[in-house]
Amino acid sequence: MFLYVVAYDIPCDKRRKKVSNLLEGYGQRVQYSVFECRLSTDKYNELRRRLKKIVKLAEDSLRFYPLSRHTLEQVECWGVGPPVTELPGSLII
Repeated sequence: MFLYVVAYDIPCDKRRKKVSNLLEGYGQRVQYSVFECRLSTDKYNELRRRLKKIVKLAEDSLRFYPLSRHTLEQVECWGVGPPVTELPGSLII
């Protein structure tokens, strides 16, 4: 299981709302266009398949950043907002 940071820039309001709604079912919004999603490989592939049906690659931008337990422990959060999504057995305090 990995924690994926999913960030997007979508100029079309309708598509952006569809992507946002879909991502809310897979993870936690941490900024306006950024989600943290704790996903198995199967769920990650499912999310990617579903997103491909919505986005227009010629106009939209999506980025998927996988974080392992090792790199997750190095994440710093400053300011307001939810804490970093934890992986099972994570040592984040």
